[in-house]
Amino acid sequence: MSPFTTPDLVALAFFVVAWIAYAIAIERSARGRDGLNARMDAYREVWMRQMLGRQNRIVDTQITASLQNGTAFFASTSLIAVGGALTLLRSPDEALTIFAALPFGIATTRVEWEAKTLGLAVIFVCAFFKFAWSYRLFNYLAIVLGAAPPPEEKDTPEATALAHRAAKLSEEAGRHFNRGQRAFFLALGYLGWFVSPWVFMAATAAVLVVMWRRQLASPARRALGGD
Repeated sequence: MSPFTTPDLVALAFFVVAWIAYAIAIERSARGRDGLNARMDAYREVWMRQMLGRQNRIVDTQITASLQNGTAFFASTSLIAVGGALTLLRSPDEALTIFAALPFGIATTRVEWEAKTLGLAVIFVCAFFKFAWSYRLFNYLAIVLGAAPPPEEKDTPEATALAHRAAKLSEEAGRHFNRGQRAFFLALGYLGWFVSPWVFMAATAAVLVVMWRRQLASPARRALGGD
């Protein structure tokens, strides 16, 4: 018998479907391809074309190192979050007592608590894999930048092809970084499940609205223009 009630299962299904639907809408739909992430991808292509004409490419390596450092920070944070979530499993009785004493505390069983906590850990594990792979892709990007031809050969077909490959590699690294951040944001909505399934769905919907607005209706998106 499932330890969860019907509203719990409905809320969990809503969470999973919302996550998948948002990812598809942002990464594959025509509307999503005009979002902030997509517009930044266009600048990655511009960056790599500009890189070919620079005699001194220290600025390009610094940018790549900065992207790597940011990704490494989030990957480390993911591991800390996983450890924190698993720590909650060590003393569920104490955690349940503290949680029940809160003003919004709602009675829950030990099995429910452990299942919800494991789900939270799974989200952070997913985020870690995304950030770790993004870090590795930025590492590959640094190697590709090191293989770029001298500025005198920037107009050759080989140089143009290398710039395009580097831009696509950077784009893929950025896509996985965005997916890792998406997992982080949705984890905030998932925390609502510890209160009630209705709060779970409301928090998930609120997180989706915030992410959608930042991608399609934020000042940052408008600042990048429409081209």
